[in-house]
Amino acid sequence: MDERIPALVMGAGFTGLGALRAIHDAGIPAWTACPPGDLAAHSRWFRPFFGTPAWDGSTTGVEQALARADIGPAVLIPCADDIADWVARNAVGGRVMDRYLASTSSATTMRILQDKARFADWLEGKDIAFPRTFTVHDDSDFDHLPFAQLDRVFIKPIDSQSFSRITGRKGVWVENARACRETWSQLQAQGHGMIVQEYVPGPVGNHVFVDGFRDRAGRYPGLFARRRTRIHPPDFGNSTFCRSIALEEIEPAVMACMRLLDQLDYRGIFSAEFKQDARDGEYRLLEVNTRAWWYVEFAARCGVNVCEMAWRDAQELPVAAVRRYRIGKGCVNWIEDANALKHARASITTALLDWPGAYEHVYRWNDPRPAIHRVSVQLRRSLARSVHLVPATTQVAVSTSNFPPMDPPP
Repeated sequence: MDERIPALVMGAGFTGLGALRAIHDAGIPAWTACPPGDLAAHSRWFRPFFGTPAWDGSTTGVEQALARADIGPAVLIPCADDIADWVARNAVGGRVMDRYLASTSSATTMRILQDKARFADWLEGKDIAFPRTFTVHDDSDFDHLPFAQLDRVFIKPIDSQSFSRITGRKGVWVENARACRETWSQLQAQGHGMIVQEYVPGPVGNHVFVDGFRDRAGRYPGLFARRRTRIHPPDFGNSTFCRSIALEEIEPAVMACMRLLDQLDYRGIFSAEFKQDARDGEYRLLEVNTRAWWYVEFAARCGVNVCEMAWRDAQELPVAAVRRYRIGKGCVNWIEDANALKHARASITTALLDWPGAYEHVYRWNDPRPAIHRVSVQLRRSLARSVHLVPATTQVAVSTSNFPPMDPPP
């Protein structure tokens, strides 16, 4: 097959922008499906997908958008859980709607990894450490939860993408059994399926990630390890600064990740998050992203371009293995990292030590417009907040939405 067929990046925000740039860096032509005005839409390499209005990359209207597009074969690059699940459910022999190609897993495998309750059930009895997790079907299940034996406990959504988009949160702390029962009931009534999970103790630096790609033959042509340095908001936030590390530094986590994906016969891009338990040193698996993630461009700039690998694998082309990548390289999300430093009451010295030489999450000298757009949006929000705080005699219309749109978790 022609190696220059285009990729279709389906996603928004940091992930969509990162995937688009990774595809461009590999010399692959690309279309992008994202909402109007999205961060990715400001890239110099952005080319909107067909349609009026253009399809936004979500599952809404996906079949109609792909069917009416006047293009030949294209490789699908999902950047969100729901669209990755849609691709898996509609792929037959690596083809979607005959015309499109995808490097994807079976729908069953995808559901196990995305549904937190199914995932916890599947992990039982496997040689993979994970936090103690309890599925709650109804109110009576709380009578059997061993709260006295657990450390800190929180409630976690079964579908993290929809919960995060609606609430802007990844989890909810609960102090005791009564609070857990009440919080679960409230969220359940709002339509959110939730599980109860023990929090893995340890500092933020104990969070590590095994990112990579597993191909159609079960090989791992690309593996990339990174360590979280800072996070915002605390506990359930996203990485604001991370650093690439050697695979050997977290070998137990790497091996556990590979065992997991081998047993599920996973195919495609992945990002597995672990946390080293401060109690026993064990790396416990927290979750696995089954698509491109926030820092996918960072991995590509360090030498592991999983988007290119997925593009080649979807066409059944050889996928060259990457054995070395840049180690010790940092990646910073300046705006969010400043918030993380402020919350941690860290000195400016910390930033001066970490930021020089690090890749910026959004800014690139050869593609500056997304960063300019982001800074301008941030300035407008700051101005709106300051105006909103002036005396009531000055009336200004300001958005007061409690739940702003969120990117997929990294």
